[in-house]
Amino acid sequence: MTFWFITVAMAALVVLILSRSLLRPNESAVADATEFDLKVYRDQLSEVDRDVARGVVSEIDADRARTEISRRILQADANRRGGDSAATKASWKLPAALAIIVSGSAFALYSSLGAPGYGDLALEDRIAFADALRENRPDQQTAVESLPPFVPPETGSAQFAQLMTQLRQAVAARPDDLQGHILLAQNEARMGNFVAAAAAQQGVLRIKEDAASAKDISDYGELMVLAAGGYVSPEAETAFRAALGLDEGDGRGRYYLGLMMVQTGRPDIGFRLWDALLRNGPPDAPWIQPILSQIEPIARAAGVNYSIPAIGPGDAPGPSVEDIEAASELSAEDRMAMVGSMVEGLSNRLASEGGPPRDWARLITSLAVLGDPDQALVVFENAMQVFAGDPGAIDIITAAGSQAGVAE
Repeated sequence: MTFWFITVAMAALVVLILSRSLLRPNESAVADATEFDLKVYRDQLSEVDRDVARGVVSEIDADRARTEISRRILQADANRRGGDSAATKASWKLPAALAIIVSGSAFALYSSLGAPGYGDLALEDRIAFADALRENRPDQQTAVESLPPFVPPETGSAQFAQLMTQLRQAVAARPDDLQGHILLAQNEARMGNFVAAAAAQQGVLRIKEDAASAKDISDYGELMVLAAGGYVSPEAETAFRAALGLDEGDGRGRYYLGLMMVQTGRPDIGFRLWDALLRNGPPDAPWIQPILSQIEPIARAAGVNYSIPAIGPGDAPGPSVEDIEAASELSAEDRMAMVGSMVEGLSNRLASEGGPPRDWARLITSLAVLGDPDQALVVFENAMQVFAGDPGAIDIITAAGSQAGVAE
């Protein structure tokens, strides 16, 4: 509230200062013109009196002249009063328009670029704040308890309800029945009872132990997210990271880790994860449409001027090892110009649009080949920050940094 009060007051002050500058010349011009006319008429009255004294004009003609001049004086005075009002009204049209334009433009610009209610934080402070938010966010149980309890749908048949009751009783009686837990998790999720579905899937993981696949673990994480109303809790994050540890290409794990980053104040990292998923595809992957519906505002929050890329397949063009080797047939000057041009294009694209971790790795190694280890180190450190929270991407970036000799 204080912010808006100060903003409105400052805007009003600016408009007032400009208005005074615009109004003062008009008022002065009206006053000067009227005073000049009145001075002329007074001089004419004096001239009539002098003509009468010299006998040039008769008294009767002098009275007529005085009457006419007096009428003109009264008319000029009336015009001055009316003119002041008209000039004032006319002169206020421009300040009024100015106030609307200045205030409206400022509000529109701040609505697009600003963040009402937030202080001006340095990047380091924002990252620290996001880290603290992520570390102290509510756990799964707290998130679930904050939501209304599950109510079975009224559209279900009595027979299905009876079968579900029997299935729950059977699983409770046989806690090590893997197939029973799988069926229970699937059917509870189909009903929308995601809390029970997550519990059943947890049983699946318990029974499978080390044999659990990345899909099994991602299923569990996704059910926890659904049970929490779309919130990625610390427990769900742990599940997705475990799934990515088994399969770094697990799309669901990457999607939900990106969502977690967005929810905890790191849209930059969330954007990079989602952008890479779009570029890698495939177009019919279940996470593509959710990303498409959210990524543009996330890109704006991350400070990226973004256009939706082609969905799949994989990496965007950039200088590869083959490109650099092909350049060896050119003269030294032409070779450096060609490779430098490709590297510059890749660098500009990653800076403005982002890209998958392999493109960042390619840029790091290319800069090292070009004999620019300092810039390679800068890109390496930036990539490590961009893909923080993505173990698979960090491995790719670290390998490229080691190859380029910039990784610790």
